[in-house]
Amino acid sequence: MPTTPPGRLLGSGRRADVYEIDEGWVLRREREGGGDAAAEGAVMEHVRAHGYPVPRVRPTGSRTDLMMERLFGPTMLQACLAGTLDVTEAGSILARLLRDLHALPARRSPDPADRVLHLDLHPENVMLTAEGPRVIDWSNTEEGDPGLDWAASAVVLAQAAVSDDSLARAMLAALLADPSPLTRPALAEALRRRAGNPTMSRREVELLDHAEELILSVGQTG
Repeated sequence: MPTTPPGRLLGSGRRADVYEIDEGWVLRREREGGGDAAAEGAVMEHVRAHGYPVPRVRPTGSRTDLMMERLFGPTMLQACLAGTLDVTEAGSILARLLRDLHALPARRSPDPADRVLHLDLHPENVMLTAEGPRVIDWSNTEEGDPGLDWAASAVVLAQAAVSDDSLARAMLAALLADPSPLTRPALAEALRRRAGNPTMSRREVELLDHAEELILSVGQTG
């Protein structure tokens, strides 16, 4: 696994670090040797070819390293905290991004009902650039039931909301304001996956039951 930092560290998440390459490109490196950068990049190129707002990517020949177009602007979360983006609008943007993604054809699945799923679409994975929102971090992507994608986003927001994050609560309400493909089976699966995420703390896992109750009280599930 590569260990030498390729440039200045720009940011770190639960599983990966992002480094500066130059003014046009960054490199996201998975820690602990995880990820499949080639597969992730292929999905990003697929949705981008259909007009979905993601950064361009370049192959690196590494499972852990993904070279991406450098984006300039705050994350959706940063904009909400700074007061430059209304939280209700943020929730509506997330809903639109999910709907637009699920309008695209799957890349590999022969099932016409399957769609590309992001499975981690939340305010820290949307960057607000001068050209509009751009969706980043496709490391969890799969193909399948769109309801699971809606459930995954709802769980992230609800988990934050029940830990007394009022911004997340308002965003969740906006996300689920209209009917969506979210179903109880999809919600159960999203909760199961979230609980099994090794980056979750014990406290975060304990909040999931309350998060489920909040989602069911706010949204319309089949």
